[in-house]
Amino acid sequence: MTTILSLTASVQDDAKSLSRTLSRIFLDTWSQRLPETRVIHRDLAVSPPPHMSKAWGAANSTPPDQRNDAQREALAYSDAAIDEVEAADLIVIAAPMYNYGMPATLKAWFDQVIRVGRTLSFDLGRGDFPLASTLSGKRLVVLSSHGEFGFELGGIRQDWNFMDGHIATCAGYIGVAKEDIHSVSIDYQEFGDERFQRSVEQAKAAARELAVELSQ
Repeated sequence: MTTILSLTASVQDDAKSLSRTLSRIFLDTWSQRLPETRVIHRDLAVSPPPHMSKAWGAANSTPPDQRNDAQREALAYSDAAIDEVEAADLIVIAAPMYNYGMPATLKAWFDQVIRVGRTLSFDLGRGDFPLASTLSGKRLVVLSSHGEFGFELGGIRQDWNFMDGHIATCAGYIGVAKEDIHSVSIDYQEFGDERFQRSVEQAKAAARELAVELSQ
């Protein structure tokens, strides 16, 4: 049975959020094809992940068998979130671009799940790239929305896109290879013109097609 970890990060409600709409389309299409799929939901805007703190860092640097109750509590969210990542075959991230990057809650989630000793290892024997994920074989779908346009490679705002590359780099440390990342996005939201309407319809169709493709 396939397990999907679904993350949503938009501060808008379901009716207004474009990224949430794409996620709903993708998951509904998938579930119609594979109804036995287990879906784990985390709404990062409703229940934001805690930010890393000095207490978190001290707990993480303490060997697991030597942690006290307070240290175990400091790592409780991280441990639970990592358990979900480990269980997932497919991770679906629905997130708008905020200030040209990923939402702060999504960054905080990555900070909680990318952790030496749980999801990655550190070995200076690897030379200039000592970090390596201990997970592998996972796939990622990123469903996003942009107020402007031209964030794609070669687009007029490609240098302002600090979201896609950041997510792809972080995903590599939770077991997702670059070739296993699939993206669908909506542009022109702030313009509200026919380019926006066309982008919405194209993205909705792409989300459905992607769900069909990946569920085969």
